[in-house]
Amino acid sequence: MIPRTLLRLFLTLSFSLVALNSAQAHWSLDNQASTLSFVTVKADHVAEVHTFDVMSGTIGDAGELEISIELASVNTLIPIRNERMQAMLFETSLFPDATISASVDIEALAGLAAGATQMLQVEFTLAMHGDSNSYVADVLVSRLQGGIVASTMKPIIVTADSYGFVTGVEALREVAGLPSISRAVPVSFTVVFNQGR
Repeated sequence: MIPRTLLRLFLTLSFSLVALNSAQAHWSLDNQASTLSFVTVKADHVAEVHTFDVMSGTIGDAGELEISIELASVNTLIPIRNERMQAMLFETSLFPDATISASVDIEALAGLAAGATQMLQVEFTLAMHGDSNSYVADVLVSRLQGGIVASTMKPIIVTADSYGFVTGVEALREVAGLPSISRAVPVSFTVVFNQGR
C-alpha cells in the first residue's frame, strides 16, 4: 500500500507535469476556422465587409504570438476589385504579408478549463507595407477541448496614413470613379489556435 504522503507527492508531480506539457505544447492557427474582416466606406455612406482568406500563425512556448496574413488573399467578392487592392493599395509584389506580433500568457490560456472564457486586453504590433504600429485589443478567449478561440470584443481602427496607404486609397477612388473612400477602417477577427505536440 502506498503511503499517503508519497501518494500526495505523486499526484502533485503528475498534475504539474500535465500543466507543464499543456503550456509547452505547440499552438497553431486553424486558417479554416479563423476570420479576419475589415469594413470600407465609400461615397460617404456605402459600407462593405471584406476578408483575408489566408492566414497562418503560432504561439510559442514562452507565449510569443505571430500571425501572418497573406495580403493577396484579400476577398471583396469582386475579382477586379481584389486585383486593384492587391496592386494599387497593398502592393503585394513588394509587401506580400502583414504580420501581427504579441505576447500572451500561455500558462493562463492552457490552464483554462474546456468551455471556460476570459476577457483579456492584448497589446500587439501590426506590421505591413513597410510600417509598424501598436494597438490594444479587447479580446474574449474561450478554451476549446484542443485549443482556444479568441475574438475581438470591438473593432480595431486602422488608418491609411499609418501605413502609407493614402496614395493607394486615392488611386482606388479615382479608378472606381467614387467621390470618397474612408481612410479609417474597422478591423475585427476571430482566430482559432489548435494545441498539439
